[in-house]
Amino acid sequence: MKTVTIHAAGDLRIDDHREETPGEKQVEIAVAAGGICGSDLHYYRHGGFGVVRLREPMILGHEVSGVVQTVGSGVSAVRAGDLVAINPSRPCGDCDYCQRGLQNHCRNMLFYGSAMRFPHVQGAFRERLIVEESQCFALPAGTSIHEAAFAEPFAVALHAVSQAGPLIARRALVTGCGPIGALVIVAARFHGAMEIVATDVVDEALEKAIRVGADRAINVAREPEAMAEYAAGKGSFDVMFEASGNEAALRSGLDALRPRGILVQLGLGGEVTIPQNLIVAKELNIRGSFRFHEEFALAAALIGQRRVDLRPLLTHTLPLSDAKEAFDLAGDRKRAMKVQLLFGGDREAFPHRPDA
Repeated sequence: MKTVTIHAAGDLRIDDHREETPGEKQVEIAVAAGGICGSDLHYYRHGGFGVVRLREPMILGHEVSGVVQTVGSGVSAVRAGDLVAINPSRPCGDCDYCQRGLQNHCRNMLFYGSAMRFPHVQGAFRERLIVEESQCFALPAGTSIHEAAFAEPFAVALHAVSQAGPLIARRALVTGCGPIGALVIVAARFHGAMEIVATDVVDEALEKAIRVGADRAINVAREPEAMAEYAAGKGSFDVMFEASGNEAALRSGLDALRPRGILVQLGLGGEVTIPQNLIVAKELNIRGSFRFHEEFALAAALIGQRRVDLRPLLTHTLPLSDAKEAFDLAGDRKRAMKVQLLFGGDREAFPHRPDA
């Protein structure tokens, strides 16, 4: 089978890989669609991020959907022909963090397409994938393979929103409107936020933010003064979701938070300077947000039940053979929001693919 494998920064290849058969409680998936994530781009552009570096070739990808082909003994949750969203997170269940219900902090986590461990955990951008039954979440007829592949990044957004506590009737600021920031807008609106203001430096991203539920979108590169009104009177927002990883966005957002407001940091970047006096004087709460656990099931359910519509965020789909072009496109924020790779050839193999 074919895989999308990163060998070094800039060295992305379509490689051959041996196929496997499912064992007990395992499922064979024909991968259908896979979204290119920011972490995939970091491996492609830089060979890693922070202290996490590639030390061997690694199959990329963790945002995937597929169709069940065969099931191993003891599998009852899915059957051949089901469209499924695949949870790429495999906590051990035995470590102290798993036992405390903090599976996203598992000491022995196996997460698709991650170089945090060595040997690296190979990813899901491949034509066939063997998964545990517990990783499969079947979606109803009428759900497209593209929507199903949004379950993982939407789970990231739902976890971030859960870190903020109740949002009913609260005012929220979202800084950074890439795919995760945009999905946070969807999640915050679903959880009852009264007003959502989005900021970015790219107009095309802000247009998507409005389409998925933001009340106002501000290009802070062109209108830096626009945030001043929200900083007046000690601030306007109850919650800030920082999804850019940019220090300037963080600082202006903290100015706009009300006393005892909550910052949820989910964007990754370099080291930043925190305005310590401001945090103390306004009694601000700072909370990180890392991956997800139980939110994956909720993400799949909301997508399958049409409780949310994530389709406006999908801007491009390219075949597996054009993976390098797809990665280059995904890195261009003015042209693309979410880019997905297609792994199947025909409609008979993937009947859930929507008509063009």
